Amino acid sequence: MKLLLLLALVGLAQGFQTRVMLRKMKSLRQRLQEQGLLESYLKQHPYNLAAKYFPGIAVEPLENYMDDEYFGTISIGTPPQEFTVVFDTGSSNLWVPSVFCSSPACRNHNRFNPAESSTFLSTNDTLFIAYGTGSMSGVLGYDTVNVAGINVRNQIFGLAETEPGDFFYYTPFDGILGLAFPSIASSGATPVFDNMMMENLVDRRLFSVYLSRDSQSGSFVLFGAIDPFYTMQGISWIPLSSETYWQISMESVSISGAPVACSFGCQAIVDTGTTLLAVPVRAFRTLLRRLGASSSGEISCEAARNLPDLIFHIHGKEFPVPSRAYVLRNGGSCSLGLQGMDVPTEEGELWILGDVFIREYYVIFDRANNNVGLSRL
Repeated sequence: MKLLLLLALVGLAQGFQTRVMLRKMKSLRQRLQEQGLLESYLKQHPYNLAAKYFPGIAVEPLENYMDDEYFGTISIGTPPQEFTVVFDTGSSNLWVPSVFCSSPACRNHNRFNPAESSTFLSTNDTLFIAYGTGSMSGVLGYDTVNVAGINVRNQIFGLAETEPGDFFYYTPFDGILGLAFPSIASSGATPVFDNMMMENLVDRRLFSVYLSRDSQSGSFVLFGAIDPFYTMQGISWIPLSSETYWQISMESVSISGAPVACSFGCQAIVDTGTTLLAVPVRAFRTLLRRLGASSSGEISCEAARNLPDLIFHIHGKEFPVPSRAYVLRNGGSCSLGLQGMDVPTEEGELWILGDVFIREYYVIFDRANNNVGLSRL
């Protein structure tokens, strides 16, 4: 069964670097299926993943809608109040529910109470973020945020006052901790990792991510360091094409030596908050046809065993994603871990390299040099 991941926090003893370990829990999709709610829920909540990536709009549709996987525990305030958050390289704000929120989605999650924190500072500034399935609104405040032993003092964050609809009601996380660039932060809020860097709380101005496969333990986010155990095959450094999301340029995507998509180049965002590979609709249809899947992405599990690698050509090198990574198995059925999405950009079509891609590589997010590093696992 495909399970969600909940982080257990483990600090490193050497230097200013902190490793965040991960373990697993049930996905939103599984929980809705068990309650017989999935089919009706999907009909009531149409989803547009593309909304997250329109420039100039504060949109964050919560990644892959139904299959968010990687979560972590942080604390806010003095004494600390704990929250489970998505560590999301596809957004930049930190927010959690507050006691001022009476929405059903807030009432069954952890809520921050500023009156119980001696270090909380209030503001009159508001925060609004629109999602593909609804929205959240609230106020901004400052307090100490602890991420695996790193205390970030006077960190600005959002206190949700409304979370309309029932999407958040079913999610296993409380809020979101964005790890993208300040340029896309709503209300000009400084991201958590930027404050870590400015306060010299990390040895190096980077963080790295390892996502385990097949329900195995050991996944982590490592702040301020690169674990050499996961880079034995070397690191391929790729310059960013935009300092907003972790965005890079791709030359093409091929199957069995033949280009099948992105033939004239395209853009890609490396996003820990997206489970699947989000593909431009035209390329999505081509890939489904070439891989022998139905229009909805379903494929027989027997046929799936013989599918070829998807090869991503990036910065002059090949980065394969084998079928065991992009085929999702749920009981006796199989489907491709691809999702159609169209986002207009000045640079051309846009792909989202989510967890399906990231699980094949140890990924380094380097703010000092504005690079993404990939090391084959």
